Amino acid sequence: MKHNRVQRSRFGRIMGVFLMASATSIVAETRQEINSWTFHHESDKLNNVKYTLARSPLPQRGLYDRLRMAIVCKENKLQFTLDANILLASKGRAFEFEYQIDKRTPVTISMRGDGDKRHSYTDENVDIIVQDMLTGQSIFIRAHTMIGAVLTSLISLEGAAQPIQQVLLDCGVTLSSKYAEQSAYSLGDFEHDFKSFSSEQQRQLLIQIKAIIDDMR
Repeated sequence: MKHNRVQRSRFGRIMGVFLMASATSIVAETRQEINSWTFHHESDKLNNVKYTLARSPLPQRGLYDRLRMAIVCKENKLQFTLDANILLASKGRAFEFEYQIDKRTPVTISMRGDGDKRHSYTDENVDIIVQDMLTGQSIFIRAHTMIGAVLTSLISLEGAAQPIQQVLLDCGVTLSSKYAEQSAYSLGDFEHDFKSFSSEQQRQLLIQIKAIIDDMR
């Protein structure tokens, strides 16, 4: 009997250590998912479909709304998705979504509600969105919801490249050369910066640009 009690005591201590280690691992994984871009294998049990995704970190609490983006490869098709903790749109209903990479010109796209009204997606021009994201440091997003609320968030793009590239690989997607070779500084960026200069600075800049163009002819 004493021998059995000793064994049970040892077993209990071993299980306690194991459970504590497991709990620590779960907490660490959760923190990683909250604070950084991560790659995941998931499944849509309702439709019996497996898919992969690169999920963004959550924005800083207290400063922005709880919005989370993901790049998804589902049934060999890319999707850009958005999740919130409040209603975005009813299933199939379109709403306006804006994103701005760093200080570049904002881009407006249309997204649609899914079965879960807190989840939305688009499968149009996702390669362009991805290319924009891969050439930036942060992304500011704004969603206009079905109830008239405007949700905003600022999400870091640090560490996004590896999980996003993995999703592209799973989907067999290669960014077209016209986007892959596109300069991170666009015409829209130039126009935005140009307006911030004084009249004299604008004049000097235009002289320099003309000289460059003349040399290229």
